[in-house]
Amino acid sequence: MAQKVLANKTKGYRHHPQLDRFKSHADPLRAIGFYLYCIYKEGKRRGYRFDVKKISRNSKNCAPIKVFCGQVDFEAMHLASKLSKRDKEAFRAMKKQKKLKLHPLFKPVKGGREAWEKHG
Repeated sequence: MAQKVLANKTKGYRHHPQLDRFKSHADPLRAIGFYLYCIYKEGKRRGYRFDVKKISRNSKNCAPIKVFCGQVDFEAMHLASKLSKRDKEAFRAMKKQKKLKLHPLFKPVKGGREAWEKHG
């Protein structure tokens, strides 16, 4: 769906705030292609099946997107909260990590939450 939004091929989810990350990239379709390709590789490593042909711009590298450390921390806390209720084993494994490993597309920089993030 994100690919279609960035290619202006759908009306739904066009204003989803997290897509702003990709829209800010010099080549949004390449960025989403690289993002999805990395997801595909990780899924394959874990034994999941994902049709790589569905990635419209299957990029194997891409200039990074800067993300605020505060936003990364916020999203990690949100994920931990969900995992604590849904997947205790994954929650324990996450808690053991000293440093969260980000997707290779994202480069952490100093800063708080993103302006589009819901506060509450």
